[in-house]
Amino acid sequence: MRPIVRSILVALLTMEARAVVRKYRPSIIAVTGSVGKTSTKDAIYAALSSYASVRKSDKSFNSEIGIPLTILGRPNAWENPLRWIQNLLDGLALILFRMPYPQWLILEIGADRPGDIRKVAAWLPVDIAVITRLPEIPVHVEYFETPEEVVEEKASLISALKPSGTLILYGDDARVRELSSRALEARTITFGFSEHATIRGTRVEFIYSEGKPAGMRANISAEGHSAEARVSGTVGSHAFLPLLAAVAVAASLDMPLGKAITSLEENYRPAPGRMHILSGLRGSTVIDDTYNASPAATVAALETLASLNIPGRKIAALGDMLELGRFSVDEHRKLGALAAESVDLLITVGFRARDIAQAALDGGLTEKNIFQCEDSDEVGEMLSPLLSDGDCVLLKGSQSIRMEHAVESIMAYPEEAQKLLVRQEEEWQRR
Repeated sequence: MRPIVRSILVALLTMEARAVVRKYRPSIIAVTGSVGKTSTKDAIYAALSSYASVRKSDKSFNSEIGIPLTILGRPNAWENPLRWIQNLLDGLALILFRMPYPQWLILEIGADRPGDIRKVAAWLPVDIAVITRLPEIPVHVEYFETPEEVVEEKASLISALKPSGTLILYGDDARVRELSSRALEARTITFGFSEHATIRGTRVEFIYSEGKPAGMRANISAEGHSAEARVSGTVGSHAFLPLLAAVAVAASLDMPLGKAITSLEENYRPAPGRMHILSGLRGSTVIDDTYNASPAATVAALETLASLNIPGRKIAALGDMLELGRFSVDEHRKLGALAAESVDLLITVGFRARDIAQAALDGGLTEKNIFQCEDSDEVGEMLSPLLSDGDCVLLKGSQSIRMEHAVESIMAYPEEAQKLLVRQEEEWQRR
């Protein structure tokens, strides 16, 4: 799409979205952060969907186009001009006529470049703002002068919070907790695993089925009450954080802990490509974390793989992490050092990931157990004949590395790829 056409389209969609918000006055939950936004948005939706009329951002609709589309309830039209015209007409109809509209909107707010969130915060009235983890080296840092500028951009969402609103913060990071000082009139709730957290998770344990990872459970404490929560199809303490954030939102609405957990267990499913457990070839297990890759999320994924109690080998296929700018070499090498301690077999994909391979070799992983590939298709071809019963494979990389291709090659039921994997839309398949 040409820049001038995109700018006009964004302006029109935003104008319509603002008018719809003014007319229907939905309560708005806005979620931002550098790790876990989409899973957090999905978990909040799962917690609230049994008790209210709720709409959430589709997939990762978190951009200057995706946010208005969510408010208007319209799909991405990609490069089809007729579908964009239809979206605009449907948005106009919402403004001109009284139509059914959800009570709550759950919006994911992203930032690729400076000013992205500030532009949205200037017109979006937020009732509950949720800020997830803001690691030291976040994804998209390439377009900011410093990592601190990324934090400032994410924190600018607080300016959209209503005076009577609620600010929900990841409580295990002092930098994130300190953001509460920017919303002194708002109620603040924190979530995490540390003693600082208002909504706290403890005793995270993996659930196994026939010796293979199948999910996890943890105890959740909130306002003097506690209960166990279980989630199937995903593993990792970091993958449990979205549930804690969802309980925090539920608590802000005075929903009892038990009801929130029940709704989560009934409705929450891990999104494709986010630590999603799949059956692999010949009795192996695939941990599909291919949606995207940042240093913090990849470290968490490797630590999860290392902590699993499985009979077979632990294998990691790691692709390039993009948009890290001058931090790229150091961050890839850190992953290699961790991989040397975490896996039995390492496969890297892409030019930048060569630093992962070299650091793993320097860290003691033998050369015969390190393979370097040019693309994700080559990973699938390499892994397919190697997997055996009890093996567990973690796959992760930035979006453009397209690691989902490798997942499709080694999943036990590739006919389910359209339903289970990321980037299966026709537009993505043509790229």
